[in-house]
Amino acid sequence: MFISETHFTVRYAETDQMGIVHHSNYPIWFEAGRTDFIRKMGMPYSSIEKEGLMLPLLELKCKFQAPARYEDEVVVKTWIKEATYTRLTFSYEVIKAGENEILTLGETMHVWTNRDLKPVNIKKNAPHIYALIMECMKLGD
Repeated sequence: MFISETHFTVRYAETDQMGIVHHSNYPIWFEAGRTDFIRKMGMPYSSIEKEGLMLPLLELKCKFQAPARYEDEVVVKTWIKEATYTRLTFSYEVIKAGENEILTLGETMHVWTNRDLKPVNIKKNAPHIYALIMECMKLGD
């Protein structure tokens, strides 16, 4: 499977009084990782939207295992966990760069919709996008 890596340096504004990254930043980091993943798979999210397709969030999970701190170099690893004709689930690992310790695990589930937010079948409405997703899930297997 294809795994994208998005690198960040923790900024002061992302930390709380204890000097650790505030939990509210992780969904933002997941979104950055997901956007980077989609671009690296060969189709920027803006291109998907130009085709009249949207990918709104249905569910967000986040499990904190160790803190990230100011000026840490972190990596958000992103991959597709599951894909159906109507839904797409991404998984995330946040690690400190150069280390194998997982700081945070996450997952987001999205639904394919049209501009009116009505669910659509991606395989039927955009088979080229569905094929790209399936290819990303197979890479490296």
